[in-house]
Amino acid sequence: MIRPKQTTEITSNQVHTAFKAVLNILHKWHCTTEEMQILLGLKRSTLFKYKSMPEKASISQDLTERLSYLLNIHAALRILFSNPDSIYGWVRKPNRAPFFNGKSAMDIMLQGRVVDLWAVASRLNAERGGKS
Repeated sequence: MIRPKQTTEITSNQVHTAFKAVLNILHKWHCTTEEMQILLGLKRSTLFKYKSMPEKASISQDLTERLSYLLNIHAALRILFSNPDSIYGWVRKPNRAPFFNGKSAMDIMLQGRVVDLWAVASRLNAERGGKS
């Protein structure tokens, strides 16, 4: 018997919960408002509106992807490190790995493109390998 391809639909409630979680992570990364805007791809007024009423946020595909990558970065860091200072501090530390070339993950992510978030998440996922 051929089964239909299953798709995973993300509910609006799940995305709003993810948005709140990412705001908490960005706070722990000591992000400024400007950095949050860049990482989330939002205008200042939109960011403040969403922060005050996350359940009313209009979540675009772009923002959904950004939230996903930021959550994946955080999850990988929690697997790689047990110390909260390392979990939340790693993104700002200069990194000598070839991809980073002395820059921090935050430096890379603040270039503002979704692909930059993907690149950092991919490097961390490769680093963690089979750890879970």
